[in-house]
Amino acid sequence: MSAFKLSTLPLLFLYGTATASPFVPHVNLYPRASCAGNTATTRNEWCDYSIDTDYTTEVVDTGVTKEYWLELTDVTVAPDGVSRSAMAVNGSIPGPTLFADWGDTVVVHVTNSLTTSNNGTSIHWHGIRQNFTNQNDGVVSITQCPGAPGETTTYTWKATQYGSTWYHSHFALQAWEGIAGGIIINGPATANYDEDLGMVFLSDWDHSTVDQLWTEAESSGPPTLDTGLINGTNVYDDTGSRFNVSFTSGTSYRMRLVNAAVDTHFKFSIDNHTMQVISTDLIPITPYDATVLNIGMGQRYDIIVTADQASVADNFWIRAIPQSACSENDNSDDIRGIIAYTDTVGTPETTGYDYTDSCDDETSNLVPYISKTVGDSSISTSEDASVTINSDSVFRWTLNSTSMLVDWTEPTLQQVLDGATTFDTDDSVIQLADANVWFYLAISTDLAVPHPIHLHGHDFFVLAQGTGTYSSDVTLNLDNPPRRDTAMLPGSGYLVIAFETDNPGVWLMHCHIGWHTSEGFALQFIERYDEIAALTDSTTLSDQCTTWTTFQSTDSIVQDDSGI
Repeated sequence: MSAFKLSTLPLLFLYGTATASPFVPHVNLYPRASCAGNTATTRNEWCDYSIDTDYTTEVVDTGVTKEYWLELTDVTVAPDGVSRSAMAVNGSIPGPTLFADWGDTVVVHVTNSLTTSNNGTSIHWHGIRQNFTNQNDGVVSITQCPGAPGETTTYTWKATQYGSTWYHSHFALQAWEGIAGGIIINGPATANYDEDLGMVFLSDWDHSTVDQLWTEAESSGPPTLDTGLINGTNVYDDTGSRFNVSFTSGTSYRMRLVNAAVDTHFKFSIDNHTMQVISTDLIPITPYDATVLNIGMGQRYDIIVTADQASVADNFWIRAIPQSACSENDNSDDIRGIIAYTDTVGTPETTGYDYTDSCDDETSNLVPYISKTVGDSSISTSEDASVTINSDSVFRWTLNSTSMLVDWTEPTLQQVLDGATTFDTDDSVIQLADANVWFYLAISTDLAVPHPIHLHGHDFFVLAQGTGTYSSDVTLNLDNPPRRDTAMLPGSGYLVIAFETDNPGVWLMHCHIGWHTSEGFALQFIERYDEIAALTDSTTLSDQCTTWTTFQSTDSIVQDDSGI
């Protein structure tokens, strides 16, 4: 195996590198597109496909396979100068960015080398539709059993979409211990740019681990975290270092933002600069301009920033500002990076844009480039989100009075293969038997707490979103409504989504606040039950469950959360 030097991987950010083995990517890791022909002025063309190609109706297939090897390890890190334990992917936090071209097949081998307690794992490919590859979605208790220590799990999926997303663990709170990284799928864009700066991760951070904070979160409510990071780095009490980017005047840069926080809604901005937003959640959109961008947990935005402010200053602040209307952070004024127009990175003296503290979504600005009309629904349902205190005196979130509680050793997919047709109430199952029909779902809450709602296996259409009481009098937008895979349920409000039953499988939907996921804020769809078994490798699924069950029993591991 040949090893690349990091200097040959300009798009691969490895800030917050852990004290572990250095990252050695496999020779098939391509940071730049393997498809020739694109230039800075022809971004709307991609090989033989243009931005006008609808990936939901036209399958792009390059015939190329990109293959990766990821190892998950326990590490000690100091991303802001304060040392603590964490978990890393190939020795770094965030983990390495995976690259593919639109139409590639992606194969990822994930080895669990974790040694701490309760150390099963899985990797979910957030936003990847997994068309007819449900088994590779990477969700414990839903599509697989956890991968036991020492075991390697192989995931295979097709890059049917293009744009920016991320991967993260879907076992307990591991995603917020550090097991996460970027995914870039090269393809066309709705606006031109000169250079691609790759992924920019926004995350909250605490000097205790999220596992250490879990007891407090479920017994007393969400804890206030110490600080936050931009691409795995920041300063705290004058220690650490800031994320920084060098700009050349007149050059336009693409940045791929992801909110990877456990419980922080950010407003993102770059002092004095205007952002052109071109994509959200792997959906190309009609570009719009913004100076302050709302980004909820699990959401992604691709932006283009033009270096046109050299006459104003040499250095400018990049700001990721936690919104106290959603959650508190003890370092909310200093989660910052730097744009430098000179070779010397200095401390900026620039002033940020005005904003109103809120948990807003960008929904009103989002116009999908490929226009689609939502069909009439033959099936629909509504769910009321609330919170309760269970018999153990801990918080549990509910949808229609049901808090999800699924079993690591008995994933829903295995139950389907075993012929189960009825499911426990706390499995929170909605069955969608018919193919290619529209399903509408309304989620409401009386509580003044917003939630980022993420759906696996589908893009969904945002038909309505607002505060107040949802009723049939609310107007639904069916004419090219915003499409994405993560949208905000407003506090004391409602979110109405729709999707077409075009992807057989078992698909999770959940709040992307880490505490709420672990506290049961989720449901699952069993879609086109009769087709699922034929799409599943039952031997691989069963063997992994046997290995995990033996490990869990031998080590007396106790599941103390929702199971996802």
